[in-house]
Formats: sequence, C-alpha cells, structure tokens
Amino acid sequence: MTTQVFGHKSPDTDSTGSPIIWAWYLNEVKGTPAEAKLLGEPNTEAAWLLNRWDLPKPAIIEDVADDAAVVIVDTNNPAELPANINGADVQAIIDHHKLVGGLETKGPIDITIRPVACTATIMHDLMGDIEMPDFIKGTMLTCILSDTLEFRSPTTTDHDKAVAEKLAADLGIDISSYAAEMFAAKSDVSSFSDAELLRMDSKEYEVDGTKFRVSVLETTSPSTVLDRKASLMETMTTVASEDGVDQVLLFVVDILNEESTLLVPNDLVKGVAAKSFDVEASGDSVVLPGVVSRKKQIIPNLKV
Repeated sequence: MTTQVFGHKSPDTDSTGSPIIWAWYLNEVKGTPAEAKLLGEPNTEAAWLLNRWDLPKPAIIEDVADDAAVVIVDTNNPAELPANINGADVQAIIDHHKLVGGLETKGPIDITIRPVACTATIMHDLMGDIEMPDFIKGTMLTCILSDTLEFRSPTTTDHDKAVAEKLAADLGIDISSYAAEMFAAKSDVSSFSDAELLRMDSKEYEVDGTKFRVSVLETTSPSTVLDRKASLMETMTTVASEDGVDQVLLFVVDILNEESTLLVPNDLVKGVAAKSFDVEASGDSVVLPGVVSRKKQIIPNLKV
C-alpha cells in the first residue's frame, strides 16, 4: 500500500514542501512506497516553490479511505485534516505546532513534535546525514525561510537558522535574494477572489465557544491587500456562514516592517482587538506592531 503524506488544508509552503520531502525520504531511503498529497490548492509562494525546483504539483485529495496508510505533517489538528482521518491508518505525525488532540490511530505510531519554526527543520534532523538531491535541499530551505519570514518571526530558533544557512551554502544560494523572490511571489494575490484570500492561509480555532477562521496574509506589499479592505470585510460574512464559523479574522502581515493590520468589520472583532492585543480600534482596521506569527503571537492571545 502506498503511504499518502500530507499537511493541513489551505496548504502554505511548509504544508506543500514537507509532504514532498518526506515522501522522497520514504521512497528513496526507507524503501516505503509513498506519495505527497495536498488538501487544497497551494498558495502563491508554495506554487513558486514547485516552479523554482521543477516539482510536479502533488495531487489534491478531498478525503482518505478507511485504513489508508497516511503520514501527517505540519499539523496535528483534526479540523485541518480530511473528515475521515480517524478512519485512516495514521502511521506517523511530524509537526511543530501545539498538541491539539482528537486524532485516533489504529495502534502505536511515531510522533515527532518539536518547538522549532518549521516542519522541514525537523525532517532535516530526522533524516540525518544522508545524500539529498538539490530539489529536496531547496524545498527544505524554502519551507524554513517561509515559516520564519527569513528569520524575522519570533518562532525562529537558532537551529532553524543554522539548518537554513547550511542548506543555502550547499546550494550556493544567497538567502536574502532568494527570500525576496519568495516573498514577491507570496505578495502577488491579484488573481484571487476575496473569498480565496480569506481562506488562502487560514486555520479554524474556537475561543470560549466562539469559532474563528484565523486568516493570515504575509506580504511585502500590504497596500495591495488593504486596498481591498471594504470588499474583504463584506465577504467575511459569506465565508463565515459557508465555513460554519462565527467570524473570520484577517491579519495582513507586513513582512518588511514586522507588523500586522487586523481588519475590524464589527464590534466582535473590535472587542477581540482590545482584549487580545490591548489596542483600541477606532476605525475599520488596527495596526499591531511586532505581531507577525499566528502560532506564537495571535492564536495564544485570542480572547473574546
């Protein structure tokens, strides 16, 4: 049976690249037939990764069959996984997020969850000192630079940085120039509808009984997104209704200035801003200096 390797819904660079990395490792090193899969269309930066390293886009799947062999990467949250995930034969989890709970396995499995910024960093460690082709090194590097925002994110560890610098040296890549290309690709969202933008890099979280879709758009050109502020806020109602949540929260992360702008469409979000980030929103948006990480700065602070 071929093992399916996939990350979370609304795949970003890490949830696109890490399945490719681990499927290669299982196939080429461990001798286990494996295929990388996606749970949705990759975002613009992840699509750039595939093009940059001449990688085929993994097939997109809607669900998994009973007893299907799977490895989960870059998440352990059932809300971000196929509906039948507990019916599958989960064989391993490799992740760098907090333990959520709710997954059920057929038996004991390998679980690796480490406090680093990127799943690809963990995979680099787990794979050890082996020969890797350039496309795997390049995928690892791209994932790490994406999840750390080129080492700007507070989630970045010294180990993430050391692994990225080693990979870049092996590939003869200048990190600053390479990251600039990545972020330019991530910032080009002109072809996406408002609903697509709100779902592009988003995760569902419940806070004291209120269900949120927490969306983050990382960009070097925040004005491109904020110019669409009115229509984005109008579309939030539709997306929330269709997705079964109470409210969409959109944080537009300015990578270069290391701050984010939270759109404030109603009193609920105004209250979230005040209680979570100690800021008063007098208009339809509020700037949050230094806030760039959903995992470390946004989700842990959310209050209603």
